[in-house]
Amino acid sequence: MRSRTPPPPLQPTVHVVDDDPGVRDSLRFLLETAGFTVATYASGATLLAASPGPAGCVLSDFQMPGMDGLQLQGRLTQQGVRLPVIIMTAHGEVPLAVRALKAGAVDFLQKPCAEDQLLETVRRALQANHAALEAGVAAAEAAGLIARLTPREHEVLDLLVTGKSNKEIAKALGNSPRTIDVHRARVFEKLQAANLPDLVHLVLAAGPSRA
Repeated sequence: MRSRTPPPPLQPTVHVVDDDPGVRDSLRFLLETAGFTVATYASGATLLAASPGPAGCVLSDFQMPGMDGLQLQGRLTQQGVRLPVIIMTAHGEVPLAVRALKAGAVDFLQKPCAEDQLLETVRRALQANHAALEAGVAAAEAAGLIARLTPREHEVLDLLVTGKSNKEIAKALGNSPRTIDVHRARVFEKLQAANLPDLVHLVLAAGPSRA
């Protein structure tokens, strides 16, 4: 497949949500000292109103007035915000943290936690976010290429990636092998593929978003 210039990477932000200003300030200092970009919020509602971008993660206290960490996680999902969420819990809140994990949180930290544990958890969340964003870009690009195919070319592609030969495709579609040769060439050209493995990788990358 022809190589394409990737878009510039987005700057990930660690969104810290805690109603205690002292905790927010200490977390900001720790994270910024470790090289992370940080934004802090006094409540879940403040984070939601800020409409955070797609790159980063959320580090949220569980027990907060108005909206707890689990409710914030649910609201983020409702708004289509796919940032990984890390829940910080006090002693005795572990069962609630387990509920958060089942609802989609990537991890939870029991307070007080060691600084190195917190930093490593944030790094894992940011790595997961980066991988998800890259997969999303690849899927959109692959789906866009496949959308350029005609209906007949779609049919040829479907049969090509199952390993069918030109002769078998011609028989299945009721065309001559010569006609299938033309469609095959156009599929490879439109999808910028050099060989059959390229086609298979592109179809897999498109996933559910495939046209």
